[in-house]
Amino acid sequence: MSQVKPARKDREPSKRPQDPDGTRQDILETASREFALNGLSGARIDEIAARTKSSKRMIYYYFGDKEGLYLRALENAYRTVREGEDDLDTDGLPPVEALRRLVEFTFDHHHEHEDFIRMVMIENIHHGEYLERSDVISGLNVTAIDHIASIYRRGVEEGVFRPGLDPLELHWQVSALCFFNVSNRATFSKIFGRDIGTTDHQRRLRDNAVEMILKFVSAG
Repeated sequence: MSQVKPARKDREPSKRPQDPDGTRQDILETASREFALNGLSGARIDEIAARTKSSKRMIYYYFGDKEGLYLRALENAYRTVREGEDDLDTDGLPPVEALRRLVEFTFDHHHEHEDFIRMVMIENIHHGEYLERSDVISGLNVTAIDHIASIYRRGVEEGVFRPGLDPLELHWQVSALCFFNVSNRATFSKIFGRDIGTTDHQRRLRDNAVEMILKFVSAG
């Protein structure tokens, strides 16, 4: 009569994430790199799962599907830049210094977060289709306009900024100067035979961006 074999005690327990928030954030950051590199259509969930030591099933559990993951990654990218702006604490600074710090932060953030720029470029290819589905991105970016509007308003009241400018358009100008530095750096460098990404070039372009914005708003 055959005996029933006892259950193996050395069998590995089922692996469950001990830090679900950390797991989700790891997946988001890895997915952002994958989407930035390959776009929405080219990104592979298998690759994201392998790099995060998770599973496709877990990713779909957290985010629904690939489009859901893409949208959450896009929201996370915008949240990161807006949180960085909030940490600047410009309320106690004179308006000129506050605007200088905001432009410097924007330039540095875009330079250091190239995946954010590429994801925004990809979303523009999709004509903002997925961004429009988001319940949070619009609210996140309202704070960016509120921030620059507050600095500008104080500058006008103190007589150092000229009146009549639209804070939304001012935000556009700051973003354009800082965004182009990443989005077109490679092609610009190849076309004109100068590496715009060197430390010296980046320092000068950062200083130029600040100077152009301050001169644009100056009352003098």
